[in-house]
Amino acid sequence: MSRLPTARITAVVLVASATVLLWALSWPPAPDRAAPCAARRIASWAADTGHTAAFARYGDDNTRTDDWTGGDGTHSVRLPDGRTLWLFSDTFLDRVQPPPNPQGRPHRWRTSDHGGTPYLRHNSLVVTSRSGRPERTLTGGTPAAPGPFFPDPPDGGWRWPVQAHVEPRTPGSPEKVVRVLLWNRAPGTGPWIFGVPRGTEVATLSLPDLRLEGITEAVGQSAVADPGRRVLYGTASVTDGAWTYVFGGDDPPSSPASSAYLARIPAGRLGDRERWRYWDGAHWRRRAEDARPVLHAGGRRGVGSAFTVVREGGTWVLLTMDTGGAGTAGMRTVTSYWSCAPYGPWRGPDGRLTPPRPADPAPQYVAAYNPQAHPEFTAAGQLLLSYDVNWLGPAPADPHLNGNVALYRPRFLRLRLGP
Repeated sequence: MSRLPTARITAVVLVASATVLLWALSWPPAPDRAAPCAARRIASWAADTGHTAAFARYGDDNTRTDDWTGGDGTHSVRLPDGRTLWLFSDTFLDRVQPPPNPQGRPHRWRTSDHGGTPYLRHNSLVVTSRSGRPERTLTGGTPAAPGPFFPDPPDGGWRWPVQAHVEPRTPGSPEKVVRVLLWNRAPGTGPWIFGVPRGTEVATLSLPDLRLEGITEAVGQSAVADPGRRVLYGTASVTDGAWTYVFGGDDPPSSPASSAYLARIPAGRLGDRERWRYWDGAHWRRRAEDARPVLHAGGRRGVGSAFTVVREGGTWVLLTMDTGGAGTAGMRTVTSYWSCAPYGPWRGPDGRLTPPRPADPAPQYVAAYNPQAHPEFTAAGQLLLSYDVNWLGPAPADPHLNGNVALYRPRFLRLRLGP
């Protein structure tokens, strides 16, 4: 058996080592290792009066009475031309009257020009200018009878828009569209007064005119017999590298807390239901029914029915109402979790804030909910966070919501996240 000279052996080893090193350096890093990960929580916060006042001014302006005067479910997406598209769920239009209201209180209040009580449309869009000024409301129906921008399903129920992304029309195409995730819900009673979950859909809007082109189902849930175990996706979404991570939650009527779930889709492919994959605790699976919670409700843990997720450096931060807190914390207080990967493990809850709510003679019934991050408006390291307010006292709620328009409009904070 012949032997290679020592010098030749050394050369072979050096070449092989260099090849391995070059291969390692060229391999893309894992998303959760691209930047240092460290614990994050709500370090400080302050009211953002600019955004709150901008929507209040727009809602109070009676130049038109077929545009937005209040709504909840506040989400946003920056458009390629610098405008911002805001997506709202249940929305009031109509006219806003100066104070005092019919009860003699110093509140602006809402009336209908057609007689009767102003009623909710199930969704609307508001377009703001490059400077952030709300300019236009998009609805459906007709000018004489405006309806929801995303029409109610033909078999009843409604659609609530959640997250939205600007994507190529088709993979590799220079033409852009807006993909909007929608929650499809059916009418319900008892614990389902806000609707029975049916599934998650994706709508496509043209650019720059924002015309609705179509709606397709992404994640159907009607086959899940127990409505409390149906997962609606889109309460939060983050595009990171090659993937868009979409978070969802279930809706158990017996618990104030929900569990968080996770799906991922190749970036730019939200509308391709065949590319959705669901985290089962160890692997990404093709079937939605294989999904398992990434943050399980129980004890002090859990998320609200709507929460938000952002990435700061290598850390993922989830902000939610404190559904595991004592008493009414789930409708008063925001808390946070953090993780080094979107699928967890999530650590927390930790760090809390109680955002301001509008004045009301029965403050115990004024709720804050649905914290949503708007990272496109981050300034000086401070994240813009919206939250919705509502009146959840004894029925009927209309005299309260229409008697004080501030009770059904988004409010905004600036957050600084820290160790």
